[in-house]
Amino acid sequence: PGNCWAFKGHQGQVVIRLPARVYLTAITVQHITKDASPSGTIISAPKDIAVFVSLLDTSGGDLALGGDREEETLLGMFTYNVEKDPVQTFPLKNMLLPRAFSHVKLLVKSNWGNPWYTCIYRVKVHGKMEKPESFNQG
Repeated sequence: PGNCWAFKGHQGQVVIRLPARVYLTAITVQHITKDASPSGTIISAPKDIAVFVSLLDTSGGDLALGGDREEETLLGMFTYNVEKDPVQTFPLKNMLLPRAFSHVKLLVKSNWGNPWYTCIYRVKVHGKMEKPESFNQG
């Protein structure tokens, strides 16, 4: 029902380019409820999720997270629980990296049992936007 981002199998990832550089605080993941599902199950929901940022994420140019793991920092690993609210927010450990980022990578490591595909209905990234340079000069 509705539109979801579906990917093949039980593992997948997406890099989200944010509209500004952000000091990340949390991430929200949403799936549908069992009641809204035509099959009555939500085994296509993500289960184990990891959130990364790239240490190479600077203010200039595009960035594709994905290459060298040493260039990435894990901000959190979470389990989306299908027995709880369909909208779940998880705090990130950005205090380890007190800086703003323009990209965030969501890595889905498993789902709740669907062997063919995994669906995510919404991802929200929470944080505080970095002030532009011009604001800091006056």
